[in-house]
Amino acid sequence: MRGIRPINPEMEKFSTTRAALFLGGVATLLITLLGRVYWLQTVGRAPILERAQRQQHAVERLPARRGSIFDSTGQLLAGSIQVQTVFVDTKEIIDTYQSMKGGVTQLETDLAKLGKLIDREGFELLQTIGEKYPARYIELAHDVDPTILAEIQKLDISGIGAMPANRRVYPMGSLAAHVLGTVGSDGKGLDGIELQCNKLLSGVDGEKRSLKDSRRRSISTDEADYRPATHGEHIVLTIDANIQTIVEQELEATCKQYNAAAGEAVVLDPLTGAVIALANYPTFSPGAIEDSTPDQRTNRALVSPYEPGSTIKPYIVSRALDKKEATLADYFDVHGPHWTTPYGRKITDVHGYDRLALWDVLVKSSNIGMCQLSEKLGNGELYRAISSFGFGNRSGIDLPGEDDGLVRPLEKWSKHSTDSIAQGYELMVTPIQMARAMSTIANGGRLVTPYLVSGTVDAEDQVHPLPEAMQNRMFAKVIEPETAASVRRVLADVPFRGTATKARNERYNLFGKTGTAHRAVNGAYDTSHYTSSFVGGAPYENPRLVVAFVIHDPDREKAHYGGIVAAPGASRLLERALTYLQVPPSPVLAPPPAYLIDRLYQFDPKVYEKKAVMVKAE
Repeated sequence: MRGIRPINPEMEKFSTTRAALFLGGVATLLITLLGRVYWLQTVGRAPILERAQRQQHAVERLPARRGSIFDSTGQLLAGSIQVQTVFVDTKEIIDTYQSMKGGVTQLETDLAKLGKLIDREGFELLQTIGEKYPARYIELAHDVDPTILAEIQKLDISGIGAMPANRRVYPMGSLAAHVLGTVGSDGKGLDGIELQCNKLLSGVDGEKRSLKDSRRRSISTDEADYRPATHGEHIVLTIDANIQTIVEQELEATCKQYNAAAGEAVVLDPLTGAVIALANYPTFSPGAIEDSTPDQRTNRALVSPYEPGSTIKPYIVSRALDKKEATLADYFDVHGPHWTTPYGRKITDVHGYDRLALWDVLVKSSNIGMCQLSEKLGNGELYRAISSFGFGNRSGIDLPGEDDGLVRPLEKWSKHSTDSIAQGYELMVTPIQMARAMSTIANGGRLVTPYLVSGTVDAEDQVHPLPEAMQNRMFAKVIEPETAASVRRVLADVPFRGTATKARNERYNLFGKTGTAHRAVNGAYDTSHYTSSFVGGAPYENPRLVVAFVIHDPDREKAHYGGIVAAPGASRLLERALTYLQVPPSPVLAPPPAYLIDRLYQFDPKVYEKKAVMVKAE
C-alpha cells in the first residue's frame, strides 16, 4: 500500500544492552544528584553557608572606649580620643583576588599603592596578610589622617576597611608620668595605673554583623547580631595635680641646682596613706614613649631601693622609747668626732660632741650616739625595730613592680650589722617605704598602706571606692601615740637646732630627718657618690603631709649633705603645697620640755623667737 513503509524485522528487535546502558546512565545521574543534594545538606552545607554569609554579611568590631583617669580635684590626667584605624580582612582579600585573572599580580600592585599611603612596604603588607590568613581583622595603620583615609578608600581594595579606634592622650603632658604609666599600640596598659587597672579601664569590645550590598555597604543589622561595647570605667586618683606640679618643679630644680643624676619625691597623707604626689627625675611623656629611655620610664620611687643613711635613725629611737629601753634625756658619751666600738670598728661624726642626750643624738644626727644606742638594744630588738616600720616588705601601693627593699634575715646579721644599721647601711629602702614609715610618726603610731586609686566614677559623677582597696587600709599599730608624739617633737627641732637649719620654714613648723649616705659603686663605697635625702612632714602641730625627698649623686663640689641638698627643696615643696591647701600658718614652736633644757647641747631658747617675730609680722 502506498505510503506505508514495510516493517524491518531488525528494527523491531529489542536491545537489552542499550536499555541497560540508558537506565544505568539515568540511575547514575540520579545518584549523583542525590549525592550532591546530600552533600549540600550535610558535609558541604557549612562551608557554603559560610561563604554565602561572608559574601553577604560582614562583622565589625565595636571598640570599647578606654576609661579616663582623673586627679582628686577632677582634672583629666589621661583620656581617649577617637581616630581611624585601617584594617584588612585577610580571608576576604585573598579569596577575592584568587578568583580574579592575574589576581596575585594585581594584589601586589594594589598593596604597593596602599603601602605608600600608610608608610609601609607593599611586600610587608603581603607578608602580614599571608601570615595572618584567615584572620578577619588585622590592623594595618593607626590614627590615620582623614585626607589619607580618603585616598585609601579611592583605591577600593576588597578586604581593606577603616573603623573608629581610640587613641590615648595625656593632656597634662609629662605630669605624673610614672603614676599614670603608658598604653601600647594595642590599647593595653604597659605600666603604672594604666597597667594596674587595665581590666577596669579597658572595658569589653562589642561587634556588629551587618547585611552588605555588592559594594560592601551596610544594608541592615538584626538585633540579635548587634552587641554593643561595654566601655571602660573612669578612675579617680588620690593625686592632686596642683601638688604634683609643685613636687615635680621642686624636684627638678634641686636636681639641676646640684647636677644630680636622679631624684624621687613621694608625698602622702599620713592619716590615710593616700598618695598626694609621686615624682621621679628625669621624667618622660607618656604620650610619646618612643622619645624616652627605659631608665627615664623607671619608677624609682617604688622599684629602686637605696641605703637610707641617717633617715633610718628616728625609727630606731622610736622603738627604744616605746620599749622603755631609753629616754630622751639619757646621756651618751660620744667623745667625738671619733669613737671605737668594743670590737675595734671606728665610728665617725661630722661634728665633735663630748656628750649628747638622746634628743640631740637624733637632732644632731650623731652616728656615735646611735651606734651606742643600737649596741644597747642588740641585734634582735634592732631587727624588730626596722621590720615593724615596714622595711624589707612592700608597702602594698596599688602600682605594679614595687620592690621589697632589703632587710636581711636576723641570722645573717653580724657584730658589724649593729653599727651599720644604726647609720642606715646594710639595708635598702625605697622612697615610698620611707614616706610610709614617717607617716607612722606623723599619725600617732599606725602603719598606713599607701594607695592611689580612690575609686570609679558613675554616670552621676559619684565616686565609688573599690572594695578591695578599702580592705587593704587596715592600719597596724607600730608604736604608742605618746612615743610618736615625742619623736615628732624631737624631729621638729631638726630645722631649728639640727642638721636641716637651711630647711627652716618661715610659715610652717616642719619635722623630719636628713640623710647623707655613701653610695656603693662596683661593690665598694665611693666618696664621690652620695644619696642625699630628707624625710619629714608638716605642720608639726597637726600633720597634713609627709614627704620623702631623695637626691642621687649630687655634685660633691657644690654640696652633698642631705641638710643642704635635699632639705631646702622638701621645705619649699611642703610650704607651697600646704599654702595651696589653705592650711593656716603654724604657731610659735614651744621649747622642749623643761626637764630636758639643761641636757641639750648649747641650747638657746632664742632660736625659736625669730620664728615668733616672723609669724606676728604676717
